[in-house]
Amino acid sequence: MSAENLITSAIIKRYSEKLASNLDLDVAFVGAGPSALVAARDLAAAGFKTAIFEKSLAPGGGIWGGGMLFNEAVVQDNALPSLSSFGITTEPVAGAEGYYTLDSVEMASGLIFGALRAGARIFNSVSVEDIIFKNAKVNGLVINWTMVKRQGMPVDPLTVVAEIVVDATGHPSEILKFASEKAQVKLDTATGGIVGEKPMWVDNGELETVENTREYYPGLFACGMSATNASGGYRMGPIFGGMLLSGQKVAVQIAEKLRAN
Repeated sequence: MSAENLITSAIIKRYSEKLASNLDLDVAFVGAGPSALVAARDLAAAGFKTAIFEKSLAPGGGIWGGGMLFNEAVVQDNALPSLSSFGITTEPVAGAEGYYTLDSVEMASGLIFGALRAGARIFNSVSVEDIIFKNAKVNGLVINWTMVKRQGMPVDPLTVVAEIVVDATGHPSEILKFASEKAQVKLDTATGGIVGEKPMWVDNGELETVENTREYYPGLFACGMSATNASGGYRMGPIFGGMLLSGQKVAVQIAEKLRAN
């Protein structure tokens, strides 16, 4: 076999094995932002079979750009233990007690590597176009290549079965929207549907992101900005402590539910 075909064969074989071994999961995350990466790391480290499906080429969500492409982000001191557990460095903000800056590229790459090292799998450039819904429960995902979706190609999708699905799609709450509009179920929100994100209020946004992290329908959780959008919380911009704490919280909730089952 030529070197060219050896390389091609190795890639096809290894990827096929990786995908095939992650078609039946304990937890499937949609979106690879900070809350999902933290939660996936914690759940994989606890022994749960966990994978993330990210529609973009680069996992990390909105971390990379920091604030308006200034690749620095801010966290409050309650998020430092989480960052430290990933080996990510921070620097205190002079004159602003309790606030720290960090390099957003280091943060994104550190969270990604930490999740992978713990045993979570990340499938990038894979879009979720629907959910599996059976017996009044969300049972998994319907997936396709992102480029197939963007080009509008008539290519049928494949499926991933999961005991728990986590909407970590950020501001659009894409998976909760499938449940609300396509499955026509009532979500655990004030209206039974997606309430919609409020304008920016940093302090409240940080708190509400964590408070709104929960199970919204049997088998379907939301974390990060998806939870904020679902429950009508405030947005908070390039401060990421609430996102990290949301990831920790949803991991604990999911682990408790899976162990109870």
